[in-house]
Amino acid sequence: MASGAIFSSLRRRRSPSLEAFLAPVDLTEVALVQTLAHVATELVTCFSDRPFFFQRKNSRSLIRKVEVFQLLLEYLSDSSGACLPPTAVLCLKELYLLLYRSKILLDYCAQSSKLWLLLQNHSISGHFHDLNQEISTLLDVFPIGDIGLSKDVREQVELLQKHSRKARLFIDKNDDALRIRFFSFFDEFESGRIPDSAELRDFYVEKLQILDARSCRSEIEGLEEQIVNHEGDIEPTISVLNGFVAMTRYCRFLLFGFEEDELAMDNGSQKKLKKRLITQEIAETFMTVPKDFCCPISLDLMRDPVIISTGQTYDRSSISRWMDEGHTTCPKTGQMLAHNRLVPNRALRNLIVQWCSAHGVPLEQPEVMDPMAETFASACPSRTSLEANRATATLLIQQLANGSQAGKTVAAREIRMLAKTGKDNRAFIAEAGAIPHLRNLLSSPSAVAQENSVTALLNLSIFDKNKSRIMDAEGCLGSIVDVLRFGHTTEARENAAATLFSLSAVHDYKKRIADKMGAVEALAGLLQEGTSRGKKDAVTALFNLSTHTENCVRMIEAGAITALVGALGNEGVSEEAAGALALIVRQPIGAKAVVKEETAVAGLIGMMRCGTPRGKENAVAALLELCRSGGAAATERVVKAPALAGLLQTLLFTGTKRARRKAASLARVFQRCEALHYGGLGVGYAFASNSAATRDTSFAGDVSVPMSISVPVL
Repeated sequence: MASGAIFSSLRRRRSPSLEAFLAPVDLTEVALVQTLAHVATELVTCFSDRPFFFQRKNSRSLIRKVEVFQLLLEYLSDSSGACLPPTAVLCLKELYLLLYRSKILLDYCAQSSKLWLLLQNHSISGHFHDLNQEISTLLDVFPIGDIGLSKDVREQVELLQKHSRKARLFIDKNDDALRIRFFSFFDEFESGRIPDSAELRDFYVEKLQILDARSCRSEIEGLEEQIVNHEGDIEPTISVLNGFVAMTRYCRFLLFGFEEDELAMDNGSQKKLKKRLITQEIAETFMTVPKDFCCPISLDLMRDPVIISTGQTYDRSSISRWMDEGHTTCPKTGQMLAHNRLVPNRALRNLIVQWCSAHGVPLEQPEVMDPMAETFASACPSRTSLEANRATATLLIQQLANGSQAGKTVAAREIRMLAKTGKDNRAFIAEAGAIPHLRNLLSSPSAVAQENSVTALLNLSIFDKNKSRIMDAEGCLGSIVDVLRFGHTTEARENAAATLFSLSAVHDYKKRIADKMGAVEALAGLLQEGTSRGKKDAVTALFNLSTHTENCVRMIEAGAITALVGALGNEGVSEEAAGALALIVRQPIGAKAVVKEETAVAGLIGMMRCGTPRGKENAVAALLELCRSGGAAATERVVKAPALAGLLQTLLFTGTKRARRKAASLARVFQRCEALHYGGLGVGYAFASNSAATRDTSFAGDVSVPMSISVPVL
């Protein structure tokens, strides 16, 4: 591990006393000596009585060296009238840096998780040795004979010089034996065998003194922090680290059970748990994301920042979509693009990861990763990860089946977390029988249990085979709808809506979901009155349901049309709302229902003026369908809408390919009406009508509105 990785990792910890070591070193001799004396005293005071579980001998040895420097500096400070030779001043400035690095290394050993220190035993021992070598070099250069030191101080400094020259790399044999044993457990899981529980207990409890569930969870979080902060030059690899995390999570439940203090919590602990349950969208509602971290196109936090040929940075998904729509200019500067290559902005991505980690904001991995960006990619799971997670899932499901209410709540939370990543995890959790037990928890009086269970089902549903398992589980769909309608928390209701969206990806399930009593009504209500994230979940679910032609009547009866029309004025959900309306109005009964909504046409016109490129596309498609299916009254309302002519002409030249086709078709409808009543249209529409490039030849086969919607993992 490079020393820079240790230093940057500790800076991210924001150690309270670290600022003391960031003072400027361009001081006068007297001020420099006094500053160094203060720094050395603070370091000795801070660490002399600090217990070090690992690296004890190396840490104590380094502290003793600093104590000698402290003695030297205090003597020089008391003799402030004496003039120091230039060589001594240079050495003291170098000593400042050595003390700073010593503080960081000792902090690292005192604050890092035991398991991480164990894995890094050789590397960290090497850093202590490097510091000792630099101290030895410094003392060799330091002009001891040119400074009038007292006899006792001089003897201490010379003794330190002598010991530093003789010092060798020290690796504690007992610590290293524990490290080797830790890897032996890893190898057993890698071979498909679960280590003996007595041996695991001896290692974790007796040897490492991890005595309860809380301290074990802290160790797991410590390893996960290293994965987040991974900088590409740290061993072991992310894949191996994930294996150790999975292995330790298994031991947490095997050794310490499921009863946790967190479930008989004080207010502070409740807030901490709530923070872990918070989703990306909600988190962003409560804090201001740095402007430089937001994509100039979507205005959302960038997951995968990339640089285009003009030097501007955008989120990969947003700029890719911009280019796919045929644009050849930079959205921000208007410059022509020299090429379409996207270069990962790793420096910015690293800053975003650090900011998210510091503020507890979950950061989803981008779907398309640069193969070199190992810092941020989740490596393919090792056999150890899979086997340990499988063993953990077995313990969790046993607890869901037979445990206490508190134990079931813990198990649901852990299944939720386990199902966040990897189709393998989602597959074997469902195969092991988790879904019926999670369904039972949906009706729990505990808000935490309900929220975790519905979110676990959401995460499991992302794996396609699990969709049928959830839909086929007796009463499961009804229970999810009940959470959507009557859930204890906003998060639970929103995650229930997201689960319905995920399940409705299967065409055969769309009718079943819409027919479930109260489902569409609850989604419509959430779209009208929910949070920003809740409205997003509701509108995506309604969009999916609207793609099934037999759901049109049900959506009208349930008030979904009113909710979708109202959502046209909401920038966060207008695009999906217009897409759903474009599907619904294809049926005459749907078109008539939309026409009855006074603000429908005006809302769609407003989207054509101010919406996103895809929103404008959906809006003009909905207006065209309204004319085709809604009869003369609907057509008249559309063609008489203020500013329609100018908006169509603009869209013909600036819209997406599909938007131009729809605009050309609607222009022909407009032209016929104008010719009938007023005797003709302008040149722009004549051109649109005759242009092969804009002819809407694909309408009959265009049975779905293309959308870019992903299922959240929570």
